Amino acid sequence: MDSLGGDDAEKTDCDDARLILELYNLRREPEMRKARQWWLTTFWPNDADDFLKVAMAFGSEENNWLRQVGSYWGCDVFSRECVVSEKLFFEPAFCGELYFMFAKVRPFLKELREKAKNPDLFLLSEKAILGSKLGRAHFAKIEPRVAMMRQQRQKGAA
Repeated sequence: MDSLGGDDAEKTDCDDARLILELYNLRREPEMRKARQWWLTTFWPNDADDFLKVAMAFGSEENNWLRQVGSYWGCDVFSRECVVSEKLFFEPAFCGELYFMFAKVRPFLKELREKAKNPDLFLLSEKAILGSKLGRAHFAKIEPRVAMMRQQRQKGAA
């Protein structure tokens, strides 16, 4: 049975597990930990302009962190597309952070792509999450929590 209660047609193997562990270990690098912590706790863009303000602040620590985490998950999604078990990849224990990050930008993603003049911004993440039954199911649990957290932050700031 898979995590959604269906038959698990996809079998994972030791190579899948090794790659997931290798990808996980990349996240343990000290600067990457800072970047991930910033994305998780501090960076709460309310709209495309909030996001672009950081994205255009080249040379700032926040800009570096924005790009570092974004490119890490882009590489992970690419790895998943090529070689990693979907079941292992989409497990929230591994990629819950990807869901969280994508949920933060999804409400204004169309506007962000237009203003950045980049129709491919977050496209790998979007296709991976929304193009997978497992990804969609897990994301459906996380997206409302992120929206609730955003509202709480906005109320606290008012």
